Amino acid sequence: MPVVTQHAPGTPSYIDLSTTDPRAAQAFYAELFGWEYDEEPTDTGTTYITARLDGKTAAGMMEQPADMREMGMPPCWNSYVTVDDAEDAAKRAEAAGGSVLQPAFDVMDGGRMAVLADPTGGVVCVWEPKAGIGAELINEPGTLCWNELMTADLGAANAFYRQVFGWQAEDLPTEDAAYTIYLLDGQPVGGAMNPPTEGIPSHWGIYISVEHTDAVVDKARSLGAQVVAEPMDTPPGRMASLVDPQGAAFSVIEADADFDPMA
Repeated sequence: MPVVTQHAPGTPSYIDLSTTDPRAAQAFYAELFGWEYDEEPTDTGTTYITARLDGKTAAGMMEQPADMREMGMPPCWNSYVTVDDAEDAAKRAEAAGGSVLQPAFDVMDGGRMAVLADPTGGVVCVWEPKAGIGAELINEPGTLCWNELMTADLGAANAFYRQVFGWQAEDLPTEDAAYTIYLLDGQPVGGAMNPPTEGIPSHWGIYISVEHTDAVVDKARSLGAQVVAEPMDTPPGRMASLVDPQGAAFSVIEADADFDPMA
């Protein structure tokens, strides 16, 4: 079992869900992935929910802020990348043509984070670990195994992430369209591609590893999820795209035996 004790700087290391109904979301993902939860009050008077699998941190959840709901923003999964210094990462993001949506701040004793946007509009969080490293379990059924950027301008995105995180972009031609793999020290850490249709805004998506994609999709549908892309075979494995009952998009993948997505 790939238990993680630390994440190297520049590595995607955590995901959390901003949702309109945390209780309903907890029930949904517990049924789907077997997650159990701890709840902890925050300094801002809200509650942060940590999702665990086999006692290890897998993800997090929180109630979507009221101002985001008022702006019509849907619930979403957030991707985090570990950095040595959240403030320095924010400065690099601005120098690379991105923007800082939320400057670096302390998250109790867990660490420091900031929220950044790349020049194409993709939003990513950075995490400077202290007591909390992020996910303690990856690449196992029910845990994070891949992060993927959807953007209309791969060139601008690739340049940004190279400058901010040191990622190198490698293009992989596919039957339908080019796919970009992001590498850190030669190891894959994420991917990027153009939207399949016009009008889809830039965004980071998440993939959760599962044992049997079709069974998970059937279960999710029975729990009220929307199936956006039915199970399909791809080079890395059998995948599907879903939207949970509150409106947050995510994907699942039953990876092929020789695919090690976040080595």
